[in-house]
This record gives sequence, C-alpha cells and structure tokens, in this order.
Amino acid sequence: MRYKTAAFVPVKLNNQRLPGKNTKAFEGGKPLITYILNTLTKVKGLDKICVYCSDESVIPFLPAGVEFLKRSQSLDLSSTPILDVIRSFVKDVDANVYLMTHATAPFLAAETLQTGLDAVVDGEYDSALTVKKLNEFLWIDGQPMYDKTRIPRTQDIEDIYAETTGMYVFKKELITKQGRRTGDNPLLIPVDFLEACDINEPVDFDLAQVLFNKYVKNGDAACVK
Repeated sequence: MRYKTAAFVPVKLNNQRLPGKNTKAFEGGKPLITYILNTLTKVKGLDKICVYCSDESVIPFLPAGVEFLKRSQSLDLSSTPILDVIRSFVKDVDANVYLMTHATAPFLAAETLQTGLDAVVDGEYDSALTVKKLNEFLWIDGQPMYDKTRIPRTQDIEDIYAETTGMYVFKKELITKQGRRTGDNPLLIPVDFLEACDINEPVDFDLAQVLFNKYVKNGDAACVK
C-alpha cells in the first residue's frame, strides 16, 4: 500500500551511552518515548505513524494511533548509520513524504512538526529539518569564523545553524535516488532551547529532567498541549 505521508520513530533498546533511555521515565513524568509519540498523533495529515524497532517489548509504550513495525536486529548496532535505518524503513513502508523524529527529542512541539510536514507536502521544499541558531564566537580549522581585527558584538555575529537531529522531513526520492535525508531546497526550522533538547548521555537526561520540571510538568510547554 502506498501512503502519502508516513512518520516514524526509529528506536533501539540496547543503548550503550544511556542504557534504556528511550523508555526511561522522567521523575514525576512518563517514559521518554511517550512524549514524541503523543505529539505525533496531534500532527494533521499523517497517514501512518510507526515505531521502528526490533524489540516488541516497546509495544506497551505506544499510544493509540501509533503502530509497531519490527525491524532487523542488524540495525541495532552502534555502528549502524542512520541512513541505513531510513533506507530500511522506506523499503518497508511506501510513501511520498516521510517524517522522522526521535524519542530523544521529547519536547518538540506538534506545531514544529506540522510546519515541516506541510512545507514538503505542499511542494515548496524538498525537505525540512529542525535547527538551532548559534550566535557564538566559532572557530574552524584553527581559525575564528569572524574578523579578528574587528570583533563583533554577540548580537551582530553572522547566524550559523546547527541541526538538532530532532526532526527530518523528506521526499522519498531524496533517500532512494540520492541517499540523502536533506535536499538542495530544505526548510530550516529554528527551535528554542527546549525543543532542541536531545538526550544521548546521562547528563543530557539530567538536564532534560530540569527542563521537564520547569516547563513541561505543569503543562505549559507546547509539546504537551
């Protein structure tokens, strides 16, 4: 069956840096994976939402409207490139446009995901991704990315963007024909510190807990509305 749009959350449960992170619960909150899944169910225009995982023990964490799709255990290696995971999902689920996000980006808002999906589905962009703006004194190859003889004010530094890895939306042809998740005409969606949160290390989870306590626990954050 061919879908117009399909969203997926690639998940593995054998994480090395932070074991069990995807189902680890915030103190006073829910398991990590439930936040992005609940957010995805609020996005309009998604024909299919999947958790792409080799371990069926994740199924009890899936809310209504989210399907479990079993993937090969060979994709669970720490050395597995994310593009291999994407190619496998695209082979298993046929769609025109894909939205990929992660359990480790729990505070992304439905509005952000909707913006990315709509931009690609409408055809204005071939891909979309979340980014964070870096207004910092950056260096590359031992040299500053600013004029050393005329040091700018922080607010005057040229904007540079870093991928948050939280969300990628792309047309099927990008991955099947070019092996890419971002195209030549991408929409960059700047997000704030909360939405840019990405949990990989124990310290990341500790920081996310602080953000959860201050912005999410009381229901004020966009990701829980």
